[in-house]
Amino acid sequence: MTAELAFIDYEALEAELGELQSGASRWSRTSLAERADLLAQVASLAIETAPGWVAAACRAKHLPVESTLAGEEWLSGPYPVAMNAATLAHSIQSLAAGKSPLDDVPMETAPGGRQAAKVFPGSIWDRLLLSGFEARVWFQPGVTKESAHRLAGLAQRDPDLAGGISVVLGAGNIASIAVLDTLYELVAHNRVVILKLNPILDELFDPIQKVLEPLISVNAVRVVTGDAGIGGFLVDHPAVNHVHITGSASSHDAIVYGAGEEGARRKADNERTLSKTITSELGGVSPTIVIPDKWSNRDIKFQAEHVATQRLHNSGHNCIATQVVVIPANWPMKERFLERLRTEIEAAPGRESFYPGTSGRLHDAVAAHPGFALKCDNDRVLIQGLSPDSRADAFKVEYFSSVLAVVEVPGTGEDYLTGAAAFVNNQLTGTLGANVLVHPKVVRKLGGAFESFVESLHYGTVAVNAWTAVGYLTAAAPWGGFPGATLDNVQSGIGIVHNALLLAETERTVVKGPFRPFPRSVATGQMTIAPKPAWFVRNRTSAGTGRLLVRFVAKPSAAKLPRIFASALRG
Repeated sequence: MTAELAFIDYEALEAELGELQSGASRWSRTSLAERADLLAQVASLAIETAPGWVAAACRAKHLPVESTLAGEEWLSGPYPVAMNAATLAHSIQSLAAGKSPLDDVPMETAPGGRQAAKVFPGSIWDRLLLSGFEARVWFQPGVTKESAHRLAGLAQRDPDLAGGISVVLGAGNIASIAVLDTLYELVAHNRVVILKLNPILDELFDPIQKVLEPLISVNAVRVVTGDAGIGGFLVDHPAVNHVHITGSASSHDAIVYGAGEEGARRKADNERTLSKTITSELGGVSPTIVIPDKWSNRDIKFQAEHVATQRLHNSGHNCIATQVVVIPANWPMKERFLERLRTEIEAAPGRESFYPGTSGRLHDAVAAHPGFALKCDNDRVLIQGLSPDSRADAFKVEYFSSVLAVVEVPGTGEDYLTGAAAFVNNQLTGTLGANVLVHPKVVRKLGGAFESFVESLHYGTVAVNAWTAVGYLTAAAPWGGFPGATLDNVQSGIGIVHNALLLAETERTVVKGPFRPFPRSVATGQMTIAPKPAWFVRNRTSAGTGRLLVRFVAKPSAAKLPRIFASALRG
């Protein structure tokens, strides 16, 4: 197949589905060792294809390949695919050897008596390259250590049970999402996949085709392009058993209930037009909660750049982008922080928006918040002065663009934590991810109250002094909304993806990072050698560091570390 597949007719699609039907039977007879080998090949090809992959992504996003912002494509494209495929291969190898993928993972007790798996760092290289970052997966209440080990492996514990065909409707924003979703459908559920790329990322057809070639060759995967008509044809086709979508809640509802006013009526009456199962990752309005303390000027600058990155990465077209910043109403440093935040938003590199409808959404954000919204440089919107009871559109509408709102919550100490948690849980749309910025000495002072606060945040990923996107990049961490979503109240989606340890009955991932970069981190008691993260939008060496990291993944070596650290420190 070639990129001309964008013009395929329906007879050709029928042929593709027929090949997948035979592939489903073949996959059920493929040994665990063979599956692990195929996934290891995918990991290698992701690294081999990386330069062409990044170039294609830059073309799709109207971004010069020599731009420092091209680092976003290295770090969110081939890098997570290579790590995820390699970790899946390792998990399957463990199962083939009669072990659990959790056997070598430290287990701990999380708040509420939950079991938790410390999934990152997993190697000496992790400890060096992302020094000071950790990720723990909390299991749902009632899951025991024994059952967590016993159930790890999901469908690969019964590999000869065929799961049928899944259509994966790929995302149009981040280049790795469609591939990661495809791998998860195949491994976690034993479903062979027809992947339909989003037309926005059609430039990536050839790189993705090459990366997935080992699975295409055994008729376990097919990749197609085309418009919504082809997507609808695949979703409705009787040979397809399952649908997975990354997108918006409105797109999910259109699939389940139909579009327009008639679809809204059907949803109200719970009349589903979809006769097959569906999983989804749908984004939402993600918060960053600032816990007050006396920050230094350098802390304010660093954390303001941190928040700006959480909004402006990928031009704001991220399901996990921060849209609402929660700050204490009576914080003495509030004005200094907000002034610096606006400075960082305006100073971030300008770029052409590539996602359709962006200008309209920016206009809508300004119009919906008269007296609160101001237009920043580079066509960005900052909304200030909101209170928790403002009932602002910014709390409910995912603008999927460079719109950032600030909400001032009253209270101090534990009262502030309670108010902030109640606001984000009850007033904001979605449950995908929440970020928390807090000085380590405040964490120590709050003690168990801080852990209870983290437990109270009903999000699939919670990041403390990190961006939840670190959870996205962590292969072993599940990615998705908080459990409990339903078809008629889908929030940030149903089910999870990534999860390369194939863990069952998970609740959330908790990521922790350093409050300050090295060397200032030493004064906080956090022993980390991490400089400013490579994903920061004003990191001057992001592209070079990303390229070096991908090359390191191909063949880890201590001899490669000095160049990576030197590049990162110059950022």
